[in-house]
Amino acid sequence: HGRERASGRLIAWLLCLILGTAASADTLRIATYNTELQREGPGLFLRDLARGGDEQISAVLAVIAAADADVLALQGIDYDLTGEALGRFAKAAGYPHHFALRPNTGMPTGLDMDGDGRLGGPRDAQGYGRFSGQGGMAILSRLPIDESNVQDLSALLWRDVPGALLPDVNGAPFPSEAAQAIQRLSTTGHWVVPIIGPNGPFDLLTFHASPPVFDGPEDRNGKRNHDEIMLWLNLMDGTVGKAPAGPFVIAGDANLDPVEGAGIKAAIEALLSAPELQDVGPTGHFGTDTVDWDDPLPGDLRVDYVLPSTHWRVTDSGVLWPAPDDPLAQAVASASRHRLVWVDLAY
Repeated sequence: HGRERASGRLIAWLLCLILGTAASADTLRIATYNTELQREGPGLFLRDLARGGDEQISAVLAVIAAADADVLALQGIDYDLTGEALGRFAKAAGYPHHFALRPNTGMPTGLDMDGDGRLGGPRDAQGYGRFSGQGGMAILSRLPIDESNVQDLSALLWRDVPGALLPDVNGAPFPSEAAQAIQRLSTTGHWVVPIIGPNGPFDLLTFHASPPVFDGPEDRNGKRNHDEIMLWLNLMDGTVGKAPAGPFVIAGDANLDPVEGAGIKAAIEALLSAPELQDVGPTGHFGTDTVDWDDPLPGDLRVDYVLPSTHWRVTDSGVLWPAPDDPLAQAVASASRHRLVWVDLAY
């Protein structure tokens, strides 16, 4: 059924290009999924793909197949410079188009970025990472990606963001003035990626924000998480970057629940209530929760989001979190602590 649905949309898209007419009844499924496929060293993800038989990779591929998304934003997937790993993974998942940029994770700085008095640790990189590219982002798509017009905001310095909540201790920049002078805002990245849809182009806005924990009273990670989420509002109002001119979708891991858990709730509240966006509240077996963090606490939270702009008509949505007796439940649980979130859209 999923293949028939995908083939039907592809035929409609081709007819649209040939005849110059809009396939108004066509819908797109946009999804986000933190796969947690990151490995402990460079090249290990490619190694596991090449060997075959990796249980987690197989489980993640099963989840992706069940979701049957047209465009899928991924997090927690290692970046490699040649793109071979992502190419292999995209082929295994059945997607003809894929895209990734070098993330800030593991990017060395040469400075003490977390204030522990030591250099060269994973928290001393631009974004947490044991090696450059660990736990990056990627996009898989059945539709063409306009790579020449991608807007990458990942190099934006945190201090240059309007209203930045920069951490301090006793009025002094934390961990130091030198660190804040080079600190990028994005833990992983912020991308605006144009997709060539069947009824015209749209932008996919994707990111993976820092968890608002694992810091001290300066609340460095909490404030960074807040500003990473708020960056999308800065983009939409034109104070940072170039605002989308047409339909767009924000899809990614904000690492922040609007009600429970740690973090500065005002950021996600502002994003979910932005007049340019629709929060349709996708649900699964456990409601709107999208991650299972039972050990350690805080438990199940909503941290992964697909937020379409108001240009779209929402036809369906969900969190791929099946009931325990569902045949897919074991694959979903063994793939990642996160659950895939999807929204069906038409315009």
